[in-house]
Amino acid sequence: MKSLGQKPWMLPQPVLIIGTYNEDGTPNAMNAAWGGQWDSKEIIISMGKHATTENLARCQDFTVAFATKNTMAAADFVGIVSAKNDPEKMKRTGWTAVKAENVNAPVFSDFPMTLECRILRKIDETEEGYYMVAEIVNVLVDESYLAEDGNPDVEKMGLITYEPVHHGYVELGKRVGNAFSDGKMLKQQ
Repeated sequence: MKSLGQKPWMLPQPVLIIGTYNEDGTPNAMNAAWGGQWDSKEIIISMGKHATTENLARCQDFTVAFATKNTMAAADFVGIVSAKNDPEKMKRTGWTAVKAENVNAPVFSDFPMTLECRILRKIDETEEGYYMVAEIVNVLVDESYLAEDGNPDVEKMGLITYEPVHHGYVELGKRVGNAFSDGKMLKQQ
């Protein structure tokens, strides 16, 4: 095996769209890749110094949408353009924002699934940013992305992952197995 040293290459990395309100009440979004499940009801996201970070200092509520193949270009755009530098940023995405029901943050209806969240604590906070641990208050799913059992059908969503090695986006594929089940066959050997 080739040794490549320390790299931020945890795979796969979700493409998370963080939704907050700016000081003037307009919706804002940023792209964040360094995040994941913290426990069964909480997530963790690494936050740098952004307009979103300032928004979260005023209000601890936010939403997290999962970027898709269909939202990829605009999702990338909100990661490279700051609302501080481009007040028309959100108009350029073409996304539709509505107020979340359970938190004081926008929901972008262009995404198949969105988490309504609230910050519980910040870890290692500095002027450059922090890690935020947040409670999942509610999960919203566009009904066209539900399976027959009424739960999200991830294969329908066209979710993408950030590929940090070559700085790309990769669409997640089809189901290949069954968790907590397929490994049982090795018990019988």
